[in-house]
Amino acid sequence: MRIVIDQNLCCGTAACIEICPEKAISLVAGKAVLDESKCDFDGLCIPACPKGAIEYDDDFGGGVGCGF
Repeated sequence: MRIVIDQNLCCGTAACIEICPEKAISLVAGKAVLDESKCDFDGLCIPACPKGAIEYDDDFGGGVGCGF
């Protein structure tokens, strides 16, 4: 499992950046970008996004983080 950010929905509020304890999200050209090498896939950023631009990618099947 992995986390994806829909760039079409992202409004660049940075709420996801503020909540991420791993500092895995940054703004690039006004859009949130995830650094998967830092992400622990806890999903705290998902409800923090006011536009619903962040979600788990169930099709990935990577088997990482929090027992997924």
